[in-house]
Amino acid sequence: MKKQIVNVGGIPCGADQLFLISGPCVIEDESTMMRTAEKLKEVSARLGIPVIFKSSYQKDNRSALSYYTGPGLEKGLEILARIKHDFGFPVLSDVHYPSQVDAAAQVLDVIQIPAYLCMQTDLMVAAARTGRVINIKHGQFLAPENMGKPAQKAVDAGNNQIILTERGYTFGYNDLIVDPRSFYHMNQTGYPVVFDVTHSIRKYGIPSADPMGGARQFLPVLSRAAVAAGVDGLFVEVHPDPANALCDAASQLSMFALEEFLKPLLEIHAIEVRYRNQTVEATMC
Repeated sequence: MKKQIVNVGGIPCGADQLFLISGPCVIEDESTMMRTAEKLKEVSARLGIPVIFKSSYQKDNRSALSYYTGPGLEKGLEILARIKHDFGFPVLSDVHYPSQVDAAAQVLDVIQIPAYLCMQTDLMVAAARTGRVINIKHGQFLAPENMGKPAQKAVDAGNNQIILTERGYTFGYNDLIVDPRSFYHMNQTGYPVVFDVTHSIRKYGIPSADPMGGARQFLPVLSRAAVAAGVDGLFVEVHPDPANALCDAASQLSMFALEEFLKPLLEIHAIEVRYRNQTVEATMC
């Protein structure tokens, strides 16, 4: 199936070049955000991988009231706008409520629909009507071939600029399972497909600050499997000091480890692109 190309700030998502969605899980102090953006700029330039900067101005699904949820809409968008201006990155953040969509669209290049909310019609329609690119995260409860349904809601609302992001399945036992077949099914929709590797290793039910709250040892194998399976982009949350991050401390990757982490993935991607078309032809025989 011919893949639709979705342009995000000059990045052709769905083309033959792997792209990266990256940044801290949630917006923290400005120093942390700017240092991360500066490092991502360096990695992007050295490796030739385009970056969409991601950070959440609000995390509305934390498991306790005492957990940090972000600076909120106004302050968060202000910081993202500064990163966009100073570093030239297109920016992405999650939107949880239809009432936030119009303000978010004034700054964001990509509006992200959280996994838990991917079937919320009012939210999808409001986001689609902005004309911004929509990144729909795959709900842990939804079969991958059914991701065409929330995407179709955006199309019916007048917006076919869609990216789909995989982040694993949950069976109710505090673990996420990544099934490589999902990359095949989601690719069949014709939209660019991203793998959110750092969220897929979270251990839900365990506080994210607890070292047991993530399984970083699986980051290389899962990301390499996804790239070999033909994803168009990677979603990797990074932080200057993950152990002291205010959200997802056990699963974010150190920004200082990102460059070496990406190198084998770019090599695998180049091989996958080289054989992509002839593999499709072979399976049709």
